[in-house]
Formats: sequence, structure tokens, C-alpha cells
Amino acid sequence: MPNKTLALVNTTGRQAASVARVAAALGYHVRAHVHEKEHLVALELSQLDNVTVLQGSLEDEKFLAMLFNGVHRAFVNTVSFGDEVVIGKSLADAAKKAGIQHFIYSSMPDHSVFGKGWPALPLWSVKFTVENYIRQAKKNPYMGKQIGLPATFVYAGIYNNNFTSLPYPLFCMKLQPDGSFIWKAPFHPDTPIPWLDAEHDVGPAVLQIFKDGLQKWSGHRIALAFELLPPTRVCALFSRALRRKCTYQFSPKIDIQVPIPHGYRSQLEGIEIVFGKYNAPYFGLDLESGTNRKKSVEGGTDDGSGTVVHEARSLWGGWRGIEEYAREVFPVEEANNGLSWMKEGETSIAGAGAGAGENTRINLADNSI
Repeated sequence: MPNKTLALVNTTGRQAASVARVAAALGYHVRAHVHEKEHLVALELSQLDNVTVLQGSLEDEKFLAMLFNGVHRAFVNTVSFGDEVVIGKSLADAAKKAGIQHFIYSSMPDHSVFGKGWPALPLWSVKFTVENYIRQAKKNPYMGKQIGLPATFVYAGIYNNNFTSLPYPLFCMKLQPDGSFIWKAPFHPDTPIPWLDAEHDVGPAVLQIFKDGLQKWSGHRIALAFELLPPTRVCALFSRALRRKCTYQFSPKIDIQVPIPHGYRSQLEGIEIVFGKYNAPYFGLDLESGTNRKKSVEGGTDDGSGTVVHEARSLWGGWRGIEEYAREVFPVEEANNGLSWMKEGETSIAGAGAGAGENTRINLADNSI
């Protein structure tokens, strides 16, 4: 029977941090790789029982051997620190050499492989390349060498936590002078898209995948999303939760008001085409072919049968939806970023000050778009 030591990679990201918190609470011994031990999340995790925080380079073969030594389970979410494909393959090779018995890799689709004229999203397609390298050896229509590592692949939906009233692209809930919000994005207004509260729900779902084991999930792709909501409905739920009007406006171009990394700019340009121009399925045809893309799924009474969220809902029933997030979490996150609109009678963020920008940054440490 596999031991209860779990190795995690990039544990300051929302996905792996969620896994670390839940695993530690369930009695797993967690080896949590971080890039910086002084990161706020790393400091938090280091205070938990059963968690050992390890700072190291993912390009260091000796460090990877130490991280995986004696471990039977691993959850890996590669990020854009260095060459993500090279690092992802090195992690897979090290896990294979160490005898990892169940490797869960956080992947994403490459929309260019479906023959529809959709471009690849650069921050996602690298993950798909790594996925194809590590999945079980068998005839594969896509590409490349494969090493046959026993693995499951999770595809994350859009993070609820992406929303902010700060002027960051794609998920800016822009505060208006009258206290209402406007969200502009290239997602089609009435097309349901998948949503995930990563900090709250990735951990329980991943631990259930480990519990079910490879007999159920070997080589399988699982969409980690618990709600399917069109942007208009998301804004309606924000309105109800915040008791402020929230309006969605379709915009084929993403408004960029702050400096962003070049790689993220290329990602946003691809999103304008894949989702704005073509209205392509978020997870691609492998996961969404044959599903009902027109069906919205929200609330706890619908198990999502016939949709891409069905498997996630079967893994974990205690998920947090957009409305609860908007009511309970969004105002807290905004306050932590130095904003004050949520205080009664205040309708402007003009006084937020320089500190708001210092407390928030564009986060490329996960699969979020």
C-alpha cells in the first residue's frame, strides 16, 4: 500500500498550496517545493504540522532526486520559471526514476491540435507537451517521446480568485463612479465557461483522485471545474452577492492598462482569438466533445451529468461557487489589496494609494488565464 508522503511542486501557487493544506490536515507528510522560503504562502505552510518546505531549483537533478526519494505520490504544476517543457520533462524523469506510483500533473489543452484553425495558447501548450511526454506509453496522435509514468492529468477551470477591481487585464471588475462594476472580456456573453475556486477545492479533489487510485484514473484527463456559467450569469451572481450592479460587456480586445510580461501578453492575444473569435471549448475537444456546451451548471442540486464538470462534482461535493466567493472572499481579497469600496457608503477606489499595487501582482504561478 502506498505510503503517506506526498511531494508537491511549486507549492506557493494556488493549486499546490490547496493540496498541501488538505493533505497535511488528513495526516499526509508533505514535501512542499517552493522557489522562495520567504514567500508569504511558504511561511504559512511551514507552520503546518506534517509539512516540510523545501527551497530548490527544479533544474537541479540532485534536488529533484531528494524531493521524490521514498515518495509514492506527487502533484506537479509546472510554471513559467525557466523552460517549462525542459523542467516538466526533468520532473517526470526524476519521478519515474524514484518509483513514483501515482503522478498527478496539472495540464492544459493545446487548441492547435484539433484541426480547427485555433492557435495554441502559449502558457497552456507547453503543459500539453509535458503531458504527452509523461502519459502512459501507447499510440498517441499528437507528438513525441513518452516515458510511461503512471499518471492522471487535471485541467483547471478559470479561477474565481482572478477577479479584482485593480486594472489588471481580462478579469478586472472595474468599479464605476456609482459603485457598480463592469467586467469586459472576450468570452461570449451566453456561452457557459468552467469555474474553479482553486484555493478551496483543488486540494480535496486531488486527494480523492489519489484515494481512488490508478485503477480508476490512470491516464485520465479530469476537468477541475465545479460550475459552468456564462459571463452574464457570473455578473448576476456577483450583483446578488455584493448587492451592487455588475454588468458584463463583451469586448473582442482585452484592455491592457498595466505592464505585463511578454509571455502573458501573447497568451491574452491568443485568448482573443480562441475564445473571442472562435468561441472554442475552454478545455478543447478531448474533454468537451460530446458534452452539452450550452448547459449552465450552478448550485448543489445538479450533478453536472452530460457536462464537463460532472467528474469534478463526483470527486468533491463541498466546492465553493462563484456567488459564495463573491460574497465571502472577494471583498476580503480586495481589502487585502488596499481597496476600500466595500466599506459602507464608499463608491470610489481613488484613495487606494500606491500600496494596492505593491500588494498585488499578475500571478503566472498557476494555469489560470
